[in-house]
Amino acid sequence: MSDRWQYLLVLAACLLITAPLETFGAGVYRRWRRLAKSVLPVAAVFLVWDEVAVAGHVWTYNRAYVTGWQIPFEVPIEELLFFIVIPICALLTYNAVGTILERVNRR
Repeated sequence: MSDRWQYLLVLAACLLITAPLETFGAGVYRRWRRLAKSVLPVAAVFLVWDEVAVAGHVWTYNRAYVTGWQIPFEVPIEELLFFIVIPICALLTYNAVGTILERVNRR
């Protein structure tokens, strides 16, 4: 397999590994409006930040590890997905840990 798929595979693995955490508590995906309101604005800010860093030659993308698919301003699709996937995984983990701790503390 080509190295250019690694970034996407890691993101997919993150989603796959954290997917079972949706069963804890009120869920993250089940409250998709709340999820979108919390993730999308932050992702937009970080995308702009990334683009400024790339334009200033402070940050680059290693073409060996990205597919070549890009969104406007020549940002790899993997970068956009990173700013969406990782916060979702974090929210799933946070929600699950909070639910488990709440159950433990009730005992």
